[in-house]
Amino acid sequence: MRVIQVPSSAMHLIQILLPLYDKKQQPLNRSLHDEVKRELTKLFGGLAAYTRPPAEGRWSQGRSEVKDDIVVYEIMVETLDAAWWGDYRHKLEERFAQEQIVIRAMAMSLL
Repeated sequence: MRVIQVPSSAMHLIQILLPLYDKKQQPLNRSLHDEVKRELTKLFGGLAAYTRPPAEGRWSQGRSEVKDDIVVYEIMVETLDAAWWGDYRHKLEERFAQEQIVIRAMAMSLL
């Protein structure tokens, strides 16, 4: 078997998980998501949005199970600024009226 070396670049993949419904299961205003997409595209030059069908989040809360329909936005960055992303997460929590928004980062390589 022949192995071909492919140059790679170290990057970080940022994923933002945002709800489609508020705490009363009412649809959130689409403009909230549009604003996030505009902001991230302007700041980082683009993003990928996984919006159809929505992903489903589930977790236990006491004796009951909570379900949430979410969309996932992904951004690739060369440098991870954890403090900036933490501040942005807090802004999104306020904007979307959520106790917690998940933003996660994974190291990756472009092939």
